[in-house]
Amino acid sequence: MNEKTLSWVLRIAVAGEFIGHGMFALQGKKQWIEWFANFGVSDPSLATQLLFLIGIIDLCVGISVLIRPMRFVLLWAVFWGFWTALLRPLVGEPIWDFVERWANWGAPLALLLTAQSCKKK
Repeated sequence: MNEKTLSWVLRIAVAGEFIGHGMFALQGKKQWIEWFANFGVSDPSLATQLLFLIGIIDLCVGISVLIRPMRFVLLWAVFWGFWTALLRPLVGEPIWDFVERWANWGAPLALLLTAQSCKKK
C-alpha cells in the first residue's frame, strides 16, 4: 500500500470518528450531558451548551482532517480521542469501554506519525 492510500484511509477513519461524535454532541446525547456532573457541571443547561461547543469543535476537526490534516489539529485529535476514551471508566463505565476506544486516539496518532514520516522523505 502506498503512503497516499494509507493517509486517506486514516483521514477517513479519523474524520468518521470526529464527525460522528460531533453529531451526537450537537444532538445533546443525554448520557454525555449527565457525565458533566462528574466534573462539577451540575447544571444540565450549561452541560448542554458545553456539549454543543464540543460538537462544533469535533465537526471542525473531522472536516479539517479530510481537507488538510494539520499537525496541531491531529495533536488535538490524539489528546481528545484519548481523553474521551479514558472518560468512560472515570464516569463508571467498565475499563473495556476505554480499551474499545483505543482507535479514537490511535488513528489520529498514526496519521500524525505517517504525515511526519512523509515530510522527512
